[in-house]
Amino acid sequence: MTALRQRKGSKGSKEPGPEVLCQRFNPSADPLERSSDGVWTWRTVLWVAIGWTVGISLGMLSCIYVATLHENDLWFSNIKEVEREISFRTECGLYYSYYKQMLRAPSIQQGLSELINDNATESKRTINLLRRMNIYQEVFLGVLYRILPIQAYLEPVYFYIYTVFSLQAVYVIALFITSWLLSGSWLAGALTGVWYILNRVDTTRVEFTISLRENWSLPFFALQIAAITCYLRPHLKPIQQKVVLWLMFLATLCFCLTWQFNQFILLVQALIIFTLDCLDLISTEQVTCLYLVQVSSLLSVWLLQFCNSMILGSLALSFIVAALFVKHFQRGLKTGGLAARLGKLLLHTVLVLALTFTINYLAKQALQLRSDEHIFKFIKSKFGLGPTRDFDASLYLCEEAFGLLPLDTFDRLAGTLLAYPYLVTLIVLLVMLALVTLANLCDSSVVGRPPKGRCEARPICMRADVAYNLLHTVFFGLLALGTMRMKYLWTGHMCAFAAYGVCGKELWSLCLNMIHCNTKTKLRLIRYTLPLVILCFLYYKFWPKLMTEVSELREFYDPDTVELMTWISSKTPKKAVFAGSMQLLAGIKLCTGRVLTNHPHYEDRALRERTKQVYQIYAQQSPEEVHGILHAAGADFVVMEDSICYERRHGRGCRLRDLLDLANGHIMDGPGDNDPDLVHATHPRFCESIKTDGPAYTALFTRVFQNKTFHVYKLKRGKKRAKSDREPVAMEDKTQ
Repeated sequence: MTALRQRKGSKGSKEPGPEVLCQRFNPSADPLERSSDGVWTWRTVLWVAIGWTVGISLGMLSCIYVATLHENDLWFSNIKEVEREISFRTECGLYYSYYKQMLRAPSIQQGLSELINDNATESKRTINLLRRMNIYQEVFLGVLYRILPIQAYLEPVYFYIYTVFSLQAVYVIALFITSWLLSGSWLAGALTGVWYILNRVDTTRVEFTISLRENWSLPFFALQIAAITCYLRPHLKPIQQKVVLWLMFLATLCFCLTWQFNQFILLVQALIIFTLDCLDLISTEQVTCLYLVQVSSLLSVWLLQFCNSMILGSLALSFIVAALFVKHFQRGLKTGGLAARLGKLLLHTVLVLALTFTINYLAKQALQLRSDEHIFKFIKSKFGLGPTRDFDASLYLCEEAFGLLPLDTFDRLAGTLLAYPYLVTLIVLLVMLALVTLANLCDSSVVGRPPKGRCEARPICMRADVAYNLLHTVFFGLLALGTMRMKYLWTGHMCAFAAYGVCGKELWSLCLNMIHCNTKTKLRLIRYTLPLVILCFLYYKFWPKLMTEVSELREFYDPDTVELMTWISSKTPKKAVFAGSMQLLAGIKLCTGRVLTNHPHYEDRALRERTKQVYQIYAQQSPEEVHGILHAAGADFVVMEDSICYERRHGRGCRLRDLLDLANGHIMDGPGDNDPDLVHATHPRFCESIKTDGPAYTALFTRVFQNKTFHVYKLKRGKKRAKSDREPVAMEDKTQ
């Protein structure tokens, strides 16, 4: 095995890597040991086979692990169908309902037609769900389940959840490949997979939020990162570059098609590519190809989503167009001395950003696009740049998932020994990046020479694939620190990056050179001994805990919601329209198929306005006002939840009723200060007062169901109602 693990340092044998397409490990070493006629030796084949076996095994282990946790937590195989569906909480239930709808349609063609012309998701509106939402995965699975001969032995729900869990295997394998490519050792991949599994709390939440778009898209994003890492390696042949670019395009397309936040993620990635270009770490051809892959993916999704205007109005597309345009006309960017080049880079950056916002503004004006304005209002409010009373922005700001990353995250990461090598690797590589950048800016003689040529001539250099992954972890780390929900974009890649630091040749060579004892034997000993020691420690410390975790058995228990769904299914008309909270209505759509007034997919301006008005049932409003709002939305029934009306989960100022009071200009109830411009409401809180059965309420509403959690009222028709001055804006019929 010693012979198998030798690395390039002389004319001896070299260690093989995972890449069939990526021929070389560093600018001067071929990782695949071959005989003189170019044929792989048996040792090379054995090494690669072992690596792939370990990677696939870790991927399968991750899949089985989360599937077991899901089963044990809910006793999913033993509960009733309605309980299974209720377990798809919040927006997960909405997405899963479209998979169920595709299965129940008389034919595939009719199922697609119902999704394209849907009038049950938003009452009094007909919308194209394939245009509005990222549900192609549900459509694909629905079609696949119908045509495959598996109905007799696999229930539809299991086909769905097993597919999502299988994508976790793809995710781990993609991270495994990335760390293997960076380090040249599949031991780094093994360490990556183990760290990912042990840090499950911070790397994924798939076992209890199965249908969330991120659980579909992040595996493809990891595949894209692996493809970019492979593409940026030196000495790729033209045919290899083309194949990797196609793989990159397909991964990016699947990522964009399965998550509505794709444009913001690609914007961060485009900024990384822009930074690499400015620092002269990748070639112009590579920059252009990476940008074109992103643009092609976005435009393909635009076509598949029936010309969704949000994509054309995205900042990512505007930035890429601006960067390519300015780069084409600013030819002499990388010439001159240090001061001149810094000045040109600053001017270049300013021009690109100015053109980006100009293009984006003009595109949104031309398309009349306002659907994504809530994201920018949230960002402005988060940094104190906008009004904090805006309902949509406050709704995000008050959610823990959109707050700062909790400090206990780092305690958990340190407990598995992940944080320490990650931080050391990050600091060392950032210093190296600064030195390499300074050398590039100072040395005008290397202008036009490819980065790999410069790297060979310098004592300290940085490969393009390493530089990309370094900036990737920095940019997405900053995003995660600012918004906790984005940590899942960062922590998985963190495992691969830390494993590269443990097993990579460059960092250990630098350390050994500093103490003047860099030999091939010592380098090999450290690179292979240290990951094995870490793996043994992790096995000793965490294997008993994992066994205890997978043996803990719980059971789904939510009798109040089950009772509500059963009553709705049996006691209300199939075309009845229900109003209520977004989260509950998603469950009603899935379990009963009833029509909704609003839902959790918040990417439409008219829907956000309607949601705000329907939520007046929890505000201090008159019964006439609320009845008028609900009637204009087409509601037949309204469901109110005590958990919202008497909310204690959030502190004062972040309860839903507080957000509504602030948006309405009313003083919040309960002890505490209020802004001086707020006034006392002229009416009591609707969700509380309606339970008194006062004459003003019974004239407009009839209680038809109640239990310890939910209260359902039927709207009475034929009464003269006071109309809300906000109705025409929020309640207009709209076809999309």
